[in-house]
Amino acid sequence: MNGKLRVCRKCLPGQKNEEAFYEDLSRYIQRMDEELKVDQQTYEKRLGICSSCERLMSGMCRLCGCFVELRAVQKVRKCPDLPAKWEAQK
Repeated sequence: MNGKLRVCRKCLPGQKNEEAFYEDLSRYIQRMDEELKVDQQTYEKRLGICSSCERLMSGMCRLCGCFVELRAVQKVRKCPDLPAKWEAQK
């Protein structure tokens, strides 16, 4: 690394415990406008792909630092891997 300390987004000071954090994330996803979200089948398929990926660590993608549950539910997002393991929807 270049000598700079990198901090996990999930571990920033003042962050709630992990269980509370995931509850907040789940509520955020539930409240998202349905037009921005993929259907449930696509969401589950994307999460299945992410769950078997070697770059997944504690719910986060080590390639981009996103929370995979949030990335997977959004139509406009795609897997950050090259080549992408799943694509954005239009």
